[in-house]
Amino acid sequence: MLGGRFPVLLFSLLSISSLFATAVFAGDSKSSSSSTEPAGPPKAEIKPIADLYHGTKVVDNYRWLEDGNSPETQKWVEQEMAYTRSLLDPLPGRDAIHKRLTELLSIGSITAPMLAGKHYFYTKREGMQNQPVLYVRDSLDGPDRVLVDANQMAADGTIALDWLQPSDNGKYVAYGTSPSGSEMSTLHIIETKTGTILPDTIERTRAASVAWLHDNSGFYYTRYPKKGDVPAGQEMYNRHVFIHLIGTDPDTDDLIFGEGRDPEDWPSVFLSNDGRWLLIHVSQGWTKSELFLMDTHGKNPPSRLTTGKDFNYGAEVYEGKVYISTNEDAPRYRVFVTDAGNFDREAWKEIIPQTDAVLQGVSVYGGRLFAQYEQNATSQLKLFDLEGKKISDIALPAIGTVFGTGGRWNRDEVFFGFHSFTTPPSIYRIDLKSAPQGVKPTTSADASGTAENHALSKPSSGGMTEDHPVPGDIRVELWTKVDAPSIDASGYEVAQEWYKSKDGTRVPMFVVHKKGLQKTGHNPTLLTAYGGFNVSLTPSFSRTAYLWMEHGGVFAVANLRGGAEFGEDWHRAGMLDKKQNVFDDMIAAAEHLISEKYTDKNHLAIQGGSNGGLLMGAMITQRPDLFRAVVCQVPLLDMLRYQNFQIAKLWIPEYGSAENPDQFKWLYAYSPYHHVKAGTEYPAILFMTGDFDTRVDPMHAKKMAAEMQAEAKNGQSKTRPILLRIESKAGHGAGKPVTKQIEEFTDVYSFLFWQLGMKE
Repeated sequence: MLGGRFPVLLFSLLSISSLFATAVFAGDSKSSSSSTEPAGPPKAEIKPIADLYHGTKVVDNYRWLEDGNSPETQKWVEQEMAYTRSLLDPLPGRDAIHKRLTELLSIGSITAPMLAGKHYFYTKREGMQNQPVLYVRDSLDGPDRVLVDANQMAADGTIALDWLQPSDNGKYVAYGTSPSGSEMSTLHIIETKTGTILPDTIERTRAASVAWLHDNSGFYYTRYPKKGDVPAGQEMYNRHVFIHLIGTDPDTDDLIFGEGRDPEDWPSVFLSNDGRWLLIHVSQGWTKSELFLMDTHGKNPPSRLTTGKDFNYGAEVYEGKVYISTNEDAPRYRVFVTDAGNFDREAWKEIIPQTDAVLQGVSVYGGRLFAQYEQNATSQLKLFDLEGKKISDIALPAIGTVFGTGGRWNRDEVFFGFHSFTTPPSIYRIDLKSAPQGVKPTTSADASGTAENHALSKPSSGGMTEDHPVPGDIRVELWTKVDAPSIDASGYEVAQEWYKSKDGTRVPMFVVHKKGLQKTGHNPTLLTAYGGFNVSLTPSFSRTAYLWMEHGGVFAVANLRGGAEFGEDWHRAGMLDKKQNVFDDMIAAAEHLISEKYTDKNHLAIQGGSNGGLLMGAMITQRPDLFRAVVCQVPLLDMLRYQNFQIAKLWIPEYGSAENPDQFKWLYAYSPYHHVKAGTEYPAILFMTGDFDTRVDPMHAKKMAAEMQAEAKNGQSKTRPILLRIESKAGHGAGKPVTKQIEEFTDVYSFLFWQLGMKE
């Protein structure tokens, strides 16, 4: 589904259902233990290096840990792992936690099918399969056939299926695989009917965007340069568009788009239903994108469709019309239409105006506009005709999240994935033939008003609860679902509560726990959040959260500024020089949980990864008194040097860069690595990262752990420890095998149970 969101989030939160962490150093939770228990964490040698940033001297004592390949760093890491294992392995209840997590993470996953020709393509993971399997059906109710099984590619499950794209009629499927969580994909092609893998192989196709020619002869696609083709360090950038014809040498593929442009541009490709128009969507950070259109029947290069303004655009070309969704002068997005080939901005016609809800995207399915919205961090689906007239709401099974859709312009059926805090992943089918003719009158779900009008309410409030679906007229039926026999979701309740942040901004938070929970003021509580990159934290089925809640824990998810929950204004209020708003929102969320008698500071833990790991670092350094334990996963922590590693230059539009004098000031004001105070008592901390992380470099967690172990009052403590955990065959979190997830979460929950005084 296209629209105001980028086709690929380069820096995305993996769903709360996987709350990504890294796994253990050698694959087994006890494999790194040494025969002699370490007396304490290893002492990292202080080797000060002074940098001058715009007149400000900044000393970095642990710059040497940035070199992960040096023998000195590797020896220190080995000692850190031994220390971590010496504390986590003997914890009481580990075996029971491991057993229950094995049951919970055996609950599978599924995606909404992609439609191509007569075929239905989707992925599914069952039981202890490490990786999802790509299946195909040749008819709606036909049998499933295995097309690609990544579990057969590596005995330890560390090769992942990264992405896939069937050809227009489903004859072929292009797909990418990568090892060890690296996400450095290699493109392959398989014939659907026979399962034959074609000899065509294309390297450097990370998160590839593929648009097949309608005659199956080839495809437009994106790839990265070889080493030596660009200056050293630029291989992670310069994503360009090429065209590949099946059976030819990829090195001879013609370059279509990207040469001479900003190396940080992120193009993606889409082909119109008639095959004539190639649409190129170019992301430039998270607040700006551009659209280019190329007539494949002509000889001219792609032409700019948008105006270069600081807004996001998404589009789909259908029957010679371009349907554009954008936040241009509309922070919650709206939809325009124009003629393909007409590059005059004045020719755009608004057909779906901005509403109170945030438009996530629009696709042409069955000759209609299928729109996904989000209101108060929960999903809505609506159907419009091609003129923008509303046909109907589409009923959802409960208040929750639509996590993917599948359909085609010439098919009268649409599929969508749905889950919530108490609903396992399920796939629903919409029969568009059942859609009413004409315009449906406005329903309560369309009414204007304050943001709280459609919120999940506390059960006692009389408002909407998770069990009440959005009204609609179109027939929606369950197609398939993931079974969760070991969970009785009816025993849990969900509420959405609102609290005020430091500046008075009202922020929502989901709170989930067992029904009948008594607010004792010291319930063990786990709070997570993200707050950045236009990412919404919406209700999702967190398997591991049930372990927590089964033991009387409260699970809370805060929707901080910086996300997409309330449109672009909400996003911009938590980025660049306004990043402190995110941290203030998180502090206020914790204080709300305490003031509402859910918990206290001795029973409150927080967890977050990636950009959420930066959030954890800010909480550690800004409010060390507020939390008992912190799980800080694949984090950014040195905000003065982050842009020098991996793909991090892509994030400068979100964070800024210390190379800019003004941006240096706000980055230095909150950079966690630079705000560790000697002699301060900090929460117990578990830093987690992966050696193959190609998004956030492991150096962040290493340097922060070394700094805190040396300076914190509890840096050498074995009862309130600061620990580092590194996995040698894992990356940022994508594609992590289930076996590794079980081991990592055994460590996470053993650590949290220990620190919050919970009994298995």
